[in-house]
Amino acid sequence: MIHYKNKGSEVIVVIPAYNSEKTIEKVYKNIPTGLVDEVIIVDDGSKDNTVAVIKELGIKPIIHTKNLGYGANQKTLYTNAINSGAKYVIMLHPDGQYDPRDLPKFINALKAGKGDLILGSRFLSKGVNETPGYKSISLKLIAVLFNLVLGLNLSEVNTGYRGYTAKLLRVIPFMKNGNGYIFDPQLIIQAVYFGFKIAEVPVSKKYNKEAISPNFSKSIQHGFENMQLLIEYILHRLKLKQATFLTA
Repeated sequence: MIHYKNKGSEVIVVIPAYNSEKTIEKVYKNIPTGLVDEVIIVDDGSKDNTVAVIKELGIKPIIHTKNLGYGANQKTLYTNAINSGAKYVIMLHPDGQYDPRDLPKFINALKAGKGDLILGSRFLSKGVNETPGYKSISLKLIAVLFNLVLGLNLSEVNTGYRGYTAKLLRVIPFMKNGNGYIFDPQLIIQAVYFGFKIAEVPVSKKYNKEAISPNFSKSIQHGFENMQLLIEYILHRLKLKQATFLTA
């Protein structure tokens, strides 16, 4: 059980940084002014000059002394965001693949009560979408499976651009999620299991050579991991096998 204390920032953007020295400055400076109360950055044991760049931006980063993983980074980010009194939390990647100028879409959707979890979908956007063909097929197939099992109607589930209400982050046991990329699909399943509403907004996605993205074999592996999670969810619902990440 995590105990939180409130301080007073309504909208907080959280950035999970790792070896992002070439891109994080541009991403940070492209965050629209006047919309965000605070930016929290966690460096997950970068081996380049990411921490120095963050400090030059006037931000004191939270630092993992060794690389713990993408999911572990999010655990630290969300815990600190809630501790800072956030009402709404939006995760923005530091590699420049997601456009910070799409942030108002998340903030507006959260404030309008459209969902407690807002997912940014590249497949709803008329803007930039440079997703490779094999990846588009796998992403859409995974979305179909999630929709069938969870009773959703989403165009994309494996997106890293996400917005949350503080209520959702206080209730779901995200600290029980994996420390790697499995964290993201687990959180979607948790949102459904604990009765939270999920909505989507269109976002742009642009790939670049500095970004850390799964290759073909990793994408296949992630696909199987997603299917395994859905099976765990079904078994948990049928009370045949307990899924730890679904127990509060």
